[in-house]
Amino acid sequence: MAATTTQSLSALLRRSTIEDHEEVLKACNSTLKKSKTDLEAQHVKIVALLKLDRYDDALRVIEDGGDKLKERIPLEQAYVQYKLGNYVEAERIVNAAGGERGIRQVGAQTSYRLEKFSQAADVYKELARSAAANGSEENDLRINSSALDAQLEWSGQGHLAQKQKPSREDMEAFETAYNAACGSIARGELGQGEVLLKRAKDLCHALDDLSETEKNAELLPISVQQLFVLCRLGKTEEAETLATKITIPDIPDISTKTVAQINALVHSHQSSNPYLSFRLFHSTPDLPMTDKLFAFQESIRRRNHYTIDLLALKYEGVVASTSKFLQQQQLPTTSAISNTISVLHAAAHAKNQQGKAGVKQILSLLEKRPYDVGLLLTIIQLYMLTGNHASAVHVLEAFLKRLDESTAATDGDVRFAPGLLAVLVSLYALQGRKAHTKSELARAASYWRHKSKPPRSLLRAAGALLLESPSPEDLTEAGEIFDSLHEQEPNDRFVTAGFVASHATTSPSKVQPEVDKLTSTNRLISGIDAAALEEAGVPHAPSAPQADTNRKRAAEDAAKPIKKRVRKSRLPKDSDPSKPADPERWMPLRDRSTYRPKGKKGRQKASALTQGGISEKGDDPLNSSGVSGATKVEKASVGGTIAKAKRKKGKK
Repeated sequence: MAATTTQSLSALLRRSTIEDHEEVLKACNSTLKKSKTDLEAQHVKIVALLKLDRYDDALRVIEDGGDKLKERIPLEQAYVQYKLGNYVEAERIVNAAGGERGIRQVGAQTSYRLEKFSQAADVYKELARSAAANGSEENDLRINSSALDAQLEWSGQGHLAQKQKPSREDMEAFETAYNAACGSIARGELGQGEVLLKRAKDLCHALDDLSETEKNAELLPISVQQLFVLCRLGKTEEAETLATKITIPDIPDISTKTVAQINALVHSHQSSNPYLSFRLFHSTPDLPMTDKLFAFQESIRRRNHYTIDLLALKYEGVVASTSKFLQQQQLPTTSAISNTISVLHAAAHAKNQQGKAGVKQILSLLEKRPYDVGLLLTIIQLYMLTGNHASAVHVLEAFLKRLDESTAATDGDVRFAPGLLAVLVSLYALQGRKAHTKSELARAASYWRHKSKPPRSLLRAAGALLLESPSPEDLTEAGEIFDSLHEQEPNDRFVTAGFVASHATTSPSKVQPEVDKLTSTNRLISGIDAAALEEAGVPHAPSAPQADTNRKRAAEDAAKPIKKRVRKSRLPKDSDPSKPADPERWMPLRDRSTYRPKGKKGRQKASALTQGGISEKGDDPLNSSGVSGATKVEKASVGGTIAKAKRKKGKK
């Protein structure tokens, strides 16, 4: 019975076309009702479900089929796991299955989604070298390889890309033109990216085998990327015109829709209101497992998330969320993602305060996380904003000292990281500490020379600085540095010059062949007039006068005339120039002869105090028993008569 059903199913499959997957599925179901263990029917049913994009149902059939079915269909099993977003399980199945061509392509796609780009690049190179690829597969490999090259550029591994410049083949299909544009954007070549995006749009419009709906679905991601490029190039008017043509709800991919909505929010006029921006940003849908953002995209989205929250004064929420993220990171690290989140965490703790207030809030965090590079750089930046260079140097030196005392093997890479050393050298330069700069660069060069991938920029700076030292030990160390650099970059002129200078005095025969590669001395000084320079002499910069605190300030030049300020004449508004001025105008009002006090008591007092008159009771002006015609002097206690005179009269 099983053989008969298998033969009828095979006959049905031979008569079927790619359009009748539902009919194939019905035939498989009817066959499995008669024989549930029919592996052929189960296999065909799984393929039909995959054609119908029913991946959950296909996985259910695979799990119900048992181990025999799984051993028979590793390709379909891995593909189902890949489409459902279970990339780790799909990778496990691919590694256990072997090296068939189909399953290797699924493995390359799985590595791509797991962001193991170098591994995926190796698989695509092997598949491209083999001769088994047909026309359609070769086109798919070219598209996937160009997409992988773009991702390698975004992740900082551009040296592993097959193509680092667009070729003529990339202009033949809109997919390859779009991928080439993404690679150019990742390298910072925005102008070239804009041209390639326009080419991708033209090629997509010219396709005849796509409907208008399908064309719009392909054009929307290109327009979103084009909007990003126009904004980066500063073409605001073109960007605003293009933004009106992008209908974000019509974008089929949720990840592309999220990116488009965030970019539209950043470049819109509504972003000036932080609370409205907060609401619009958090209205983006959650991403499913099958359409997650890549690491560099997720990092930018997370930074935008926390930045908008800080602008909306959501400090406690940012502190809680960033703390949870930082607890999962291994410190110290030079990862830009972790250190950026650490900076935002510090900003939330300081509540966006700068200067001394911000430093006071953040210094306590450094005691809890003494190996946090992002937090360290934030404190240094705040110190620099306040002009406190000494404290910035002290904090950085204390951090490096902790790394020196650490026993972890990976802490050395952070201790001598080029970025941290660049900050330290810049701070030393502000303080004029050249000896400390030379010491730090020499230690860093000694550390990195024994590594497989040393930072060449750091070795160049260390070697050039050691060449300026008169010490034979420093000159020997500079020679070792330029020896290793010359082996890696024999055609680099800077390296060759350093190589010659470091060995010119000790072993000139060793560098004699390299001297011819450098520019001759006669050519370098061809535009210099040595005689004119000698006649002009050596210029000396004027030395700054030193302040002498023991000497007094020099007296001003007596011959210098003192400028006297001339006041403008001030006259009353009702003054008459023809009448003479009142001679008593400088006297107080009560002392003038024309003064007449108001009231009865005031007139009596004025008559008794005649100015220049004779006392009625005698000539003694200090007569204590006289009436109020002369000056009266009395002895009064502090708390007696005077106090009573000042005390106010109250009600009885």
